Amino acid sequence: MVERALSFGSVAEAYDRFRPGYPVELLELVTEYAGEPIRTALEIGAGTGKATRLFAQGGIAVTATEPDAAMLAELRKQLPANVTPVQAAFEDLPLDSSYGLVYSAAALHWTNPVGRWERMAALVQPGGVFASFGVPIQLADPALKEAARAARSPYLDDDGVPSPDGTPEDRPMQWPGTELQHSEWFTDVRQVVLERRLMLSAQDYIGQLSTVSAYVLLSPADRDEVFRRTLEVLPETVELDAQVHVHLARRLGD
Repeated sequence: MVERALSFGSVAEAYDRFRPGYPVELLELVTEYAGEPIRTALEIGAGTGKATRLFAQGGIAVTATEPDAAMLAELRKQLPANVTPVQAAFEDLPLDSSYGLVYSAAALHWTNPVGRWERMAALVQPGGVFASFGVPIQLADPALKEAARAARSPYLDDDGVPSPDGTPEDRPMQWPGTELQHSEWFTDVRQVVLERRLMLSAQDYIGQLSTVSAYVLLSPADRDEVFRRTLEVLPETVELDAQVHVHLARRLGD
């Protein structure tokens, strides 16, 4: 997992080009849950700024933290005035400041589970909001999804990231909601799925796959062969299931 977590810098430019951004409905959902204006936010694992720009457009002063210099360099290319970029891992952040919102976009599972929620609680103001969200992109057509799986199978069994706490996919509450429900620092845990479909060219879909850690860690020859085999089974345009999976929780305290 550590190796996968540190793999994204090598594909930072492709990450910013091919990964989909987040819809405005996500900002609206978090703002409505907060129940009052959010003035300050801390982002954990900002990457190239896909979520950063969304929350910044809401007028929130965002401190965007990211441990990888290459990813942060991409973020700085489109830096809103109300965003402060900081190169740092979650585990190294000082605990002398707290924020109305702390959020993580497709990055929380890369953080160290030891002391994760105690550290998170120190960063969220009492009554403030924690949010985690991601987009587990899949081909929408089940037949195409199976064909792509078969194409990659000689080189890669699974291209997903396993649940950090082992929660089965059929459980009604998924991670990190499962852990937040048992946390002594957070309450009002909610899980929301924002439905979304995207149409991409097959080539752009391969571009998106090229930013997924499971593929990044393949040897260049194997990666090229997987992508060649996958393209062979896809039409020119594919529909993607790009649901946004969101978990929200409120920091206990006055």
